Amino acid sequence: MTSAGLTAQRGGPLRGRVRAPGDKSISHRALILGALAQGVTEIEGLLEGDDVLRTAQAMRSFGAGVERLGEGRWRVEGRGGFSEPSDVIDCGNAGTGVRLIMGAMAGFDFAATFTGDESLRGRPMRRVLGPLGQMGATWTGRSKGRLPLTLQGGNLAYLSYRLPEPSAQVKSAVLLAGLQASAGAQVIEPEATRDHTERMLRAFGAVVEVEDRADGRYITLAGGQKLTGTTVRVPGDPSSAAFPLVAALVTPGSEVTVEGVLLNVLRTGLFTTLQEMGGDLVVSNVREEGGEQVGDVTARHSALKGVSVPPERAPAMIDEYPILAVAAAFAEGSTIMRGIGEMRVKESDRIALMANGLAACGVGVEEEPEGLIVIGSVRGNHPVAGGARVTTKGDHRIAMSHLIMGLASDQPVAVDEPGMIATSFPGFEPLMRGLGAEIS
Repeated sequence: MTSAGLTAQRGGPLRGRVRAPGDKSISHRALILGALAQGVTEIEGLLEGDDVLRTAQAMRSFGAGVERLGEGRWRVEGRGGFSEPSDVIDCGNAGTGVRLIMGAMAGFDFAATFTGDESLRGRPMRRVLGPLGQMGATWTGRSKGRLPLTLQGGNLAYLSYRLPEPSAQVKSAVLLAGLQASAGAQVIEPEATRDHTERMLRAFGAVVEVEDRADGRYITLAGGQKLTGTTVRVPGDPSSAAFPLVAALVTPGSEVTVEGVLLNVLRTGLFTTLQEMGGDLVVSNVREEGGEQVGDVTARHSALKGVSVPPERAPAMIDEYPILAVAAAFAEGSTIMRGIGEMRVKESDRIALMANGLAACGVGVEEEPEGLIVIGSVRGNHPVAGGARVTTKGDHRIAMSHLIMGLASDQPVAVDEPGMIATSFPGFEPLMRGLGAEIS
C-alpha cells in the first residue's frame, strides 16, 4: 500500500474467513496499564498499527520495558508508575493514545511535552485537559488546548466529573489520573460508553465500582490502588471487522466470516443497525477471551433498507458511521444518522468528507451540523455510480469506507491517501484481496 492512491472496482463475490486486527481501544489500554503496573504483562493479539506502536514507544519513554516477542505478542515490564521522559512524546495520529496517556501521566510529578502529526495537532484536547485541570494538573500549549502542549502533573485531588457529552476517552483519562489522585476519581456518564478501561483496570487488580442510577452511570475508583501485571488477550476490533462485513452485504453473491470479533454491547451498535436494515448478519461461536465476549460474525449479501439510527446509539458505534453510510448508499430509502457531531472532530471532519465522497459517487446525501442523511439507491434501478477520486484528508476510515463502496458500484472508486489505513488496519488491502476484492 502506498500513498499514491488505491482504486477499488466491482468484481466477483467476496468469500472466505478472516480474522480482524486486534481491537485498537483495548490495545492502547493494555500497553498503558501494563506500563503503570508493577511486574510483567503479556499481551496477545495486540494491534500492530501505527497508532498503537506510538503508544508502545511512549510507554518506553515513560520508563517501561516494552518488547515485541512475535506477531501480536508483546511483553511490558512495568515499574509501578511513570518516570520523566527525556524527549517529546510524539503520538503520531493517535487521538485515543494521546488522551489516555495524558490522563495516566497527569498523576506523576513531572512535565511531559506531547505532539503529533498535522491531523492530531489540529484536534482540540480541551475535553480531556478540562477535568485534568480540575484535579490539579496544569499545561501550556496552543489555543484550544491543541498540540504541541506541555503537561505538568502531580499532587492530584479527587474529582467527581459528570461528562458533558459521552466520551470513553475523557472517562478513561480521568480514571487513569485517579489512580494517582489522593482520593481517586469518579466519572458520571449520562450515557454509557465503551467500558474497556473499567474492565481492564479490574484485570490489573484495581477495584472499580459501577452503579447505574436514574441520572446516569457512576464509575468510582478509589485512590492509592496499585496495579499488578497480568495477561491480556486482545479480541478482534469490531470497527475493523465492519469493512469486510459491509463489503459482503453490498456485493452480490458474497459470504464472509470474520472470526474472534469483540462483542461488548457498548461496541456493537453497527451490527445491530445493519440487522435492522435487513442485513443477513449472524453471530456464532460466542465465547469469552480476556474478560470480553467475542464471536464469529458472518455476513451474506442482502437487500438493505434505510433506517433511522437512534441518536443514543452513537457512543456504541461512533467510529463506524462512515462505513454505515456506505451500506446506506446501497439500501432502499433513506438512512438518517443524527447525534453524531463528534465525527467532525475525529481524524478529519468525517461528516463533511463522507458527504462529499458519497455525492461525488452519485449518492444522494444531506449534510447536517450534527448529522448525515444518505438517500440509498433502489437496487437494480439506480445503483451507486462510483467513478470518483475521493479526498480522504489522510483519514483511514474515510479511505477504507470508499474503497468498500467501489467494490459494488458501477464504476471504480479511488482514494487519494490510503497510507494512513495502517494506523488501524495493517494488512487491509491483502486481507480484502484474499476475499476476492479487486483493489489495486
